[in-house]
Amino acid sequence: MTQTPAPSPQNTNQQPPRPEAINSDVEILSKEGDERVGEHLRFRVGSSIKLRRLDRYLGGRFSQFSRTRLQKLIKEQGVNVNGQPAKPSHKLNPGDEIDLILPPRKLRELAPEDIPISIIYEDAEMIVVNKQADLIVHPARGNTHGTLVNGLVYYANKLSAGSGEFRPGIVHRLDKNTTGVLVVAKTDTAHWKLARQFAQRTTNKTYLAVVHGTLELRADRINQPIGMHPKMRIKNAIRPDGKEAITFYEVLEEFRGFSLVKLSPRTGRTHQLRIHMAYLQHPIVADDMYGGKVVYDWQLQDRDAEPAQPLINRPALHAAKLEIRHPISAEMMEFVAPLPDDMQQLIDKLRQFRSL
Repeated sequence: MTQTPAPSPQNTNQQPPRPEAINSDVEILSKEGDERVGEHLRFRVGSSIKLRRLDRYLGGRFSQFSRTRLQKLIKEQGVNVNGQPAKPSHKLNPGDEIDLILPPRKLRELAPEDIPISIIYEDAEMIVVNKQADLIVHPARGNTHGTLVNGLVYYANKLSAGSGEFRPGIVHRLDKNTTGVLVVAKTDTAHWKLARQFAQRTTNKTYLAVVHGTLELRADRINQPIGMHPKMRIKNAIRPDGKEAITFYEVLEEFRGFSLVKLSPRTGRTHQLRIHMAYLQHPIVADDMYGGKVVYDWQLQDRDAEPAQPLINRPALHAAKLEIRHPISAEMMEFVAPLPDDMQQLIDKLRQFRSL
């Protein structure tokens, strides 16, 4: 097994790759547009287009959005032509390149539910929450209740239209059983400006995890592409034809048989941190999907097995810190979520019984 050495994430100035330009001579269907909401897109104007207004061109390509909504996005400098902000009346020519992040669509009706939400920060533009375990971020088909979004609809007077059906305010996601910092947009302008930061990888995300074993290197970079698992659709896997996935890690504390690590993803693939740690053969504790095992108090004390509940019954992974620029003021802001009780208990037991 070979890892790719690299400087720590704080010292890297790597720029994210620009998305591949789509040839706009081919019509972009509404369904594809819905799926691409919140993504960073780049288009090359087709050979049949000459001196067409930018707002009319985008309206033709993305008919699910009103011309007024697209004009607002352009006026807020959410659309670049050949690398420069443009006006709605800008006349396009064949070969021009357009960069944008699709705005949210109109919010659909969602049932508000009184679900406890831990608020770290809130203003007129956004809410930052400390998500608890066992909570899905947004509804999906066949599951429209009991999610963070249902709780947000109950709590907040206003949320952005979101990045898709039943996703008001949701800029990024955490797995159902991953705890920690998550930012939610309250306005559509805040939404696309925050989404652009995630798409362009200008945010800094820090996770804490307890993994099995002790790692060979104290710090390193994992650069392994991720795609859908060939046999199990609920899982992802390392795949040569997958999307680029980069994670920096640093060992913070070592124990006998376990390690506390800091993880800094530079991409945001589904299950990325869980898959990358499993790739190193150090899966996250209690992550049974990717090879992690539950841990018991008697086990850490090297006693005989006895009936007991595990110290933690979910992957020991926590989104501890998020650094973003405020979507309106552009001020750099840092948000921190304390460790949840189950992870803190696990670490305390490791310090008590498995310290080196």
